[in-house]
Amino acid sequence: MIATVRQDVRPEGPGGDRRRAEARKAGENPNLATRLARIAAQLLILVFFAPAIAILFYAVVPPPVTPLMLIRAVEGYGISKDWQPLARISPNLQRAVIAAEDAKFCSHGGFDWEAVDTAIERYREGGYLLGASTISMQTSKNLFLWPGRTFIRKGGEAYITVWLEALLSKKRILELYLNVIEFGPGIYGAEAAAQHYYGVSAAELTHGQAAELASVLPNPLRWRPGTRGRASTISARMNSVQLGTNGPCS
Repeated sequence: MIATVRQDVRPEGPGGDRRRAEARKAGENPNLATRLARIAAQLLILVFFAPAIAILFYAVVPPPVTPLMLIRAVEGYGISKDWQPLARISPNLQRAVIAAEDAKFCSHGGFDWEAVDTAIERYREGGYLLGASTISMQTSKNLFLWPGRTFIRKGGEAYITVWLEALLSKKRILELYLNVIEFGPGIYGAEAAAQHYYGVSAAELTHGQAAELASVLPNPLRWRPGTRGRASTISARMNSVQLGTNGPCS
C-alpha cells in the first residue's frame, strides 16, 4: 500500500501565511525609508531657505520681536521699542554706529575679512572668539539668533548674513539694525534709547548724544551713555563717515 503524504499549507497563526507577511513587511520598509528621506530633504530645504523667506518679509515689515528681546524678557527685563524709518533717525546716530561698529559698512559684502583674520589669530593665541562682527552680522544675529560666542552661533550668523546682503539694501540693513539693537536693559532701537536717556526723539539726537549712545553697544547691559571715554573717540571718527543723499552708501 502506498501512503499518501499531504503538505500542511494552512495559514501559520492568526496573521495569515508567514511568507506573505514577511514579503509584505519587506515591501513596506523601502517605502518607509523613502518617506523618511523625503521628509528629511524637505526639512533641509526649509532650513536652507527659511532665513531668506524671513528676510524678504523684513524687507517691508518691521520685525515684531527678536529672540534677544524674548530672552531678556525671560531674564526680567521689559521690552521698550518704537520702530522708526531711517529718515526719522538722526544722521548723527547713523554715522556714530558706523564709526563705532563697522567703518567699512559701505564697502564690504557683509564681512570684514581683515578683521576676521585678526579675530581668528587672537583666538588661536588663547583669546576669546570676539570682534570682526560687522553691522550686517550683528543685524543677522539680532533678528534670528541668540547671544553667544560659539562657532555654531557664529556659523549661523555668517550664513544668514549672506542672505541679508544678497536680498536687502545697505539702507534697509542699517534701518533694521538701528531699530532692533540693544541700547540698555530692555531698551531696543534708536527711538526708545533717545527717549529713555535724553528725552528726545531719535531724529533730534545731537552729535555728542549719538556718540554716547554708540559707545554702549559692546556691552549695553552694563555700560551707560556718558560713562565711557570711548564716546570721544567715536565722536572724532564720525566726521569721516559720509552719508549719501538717499541714505547710507548711496
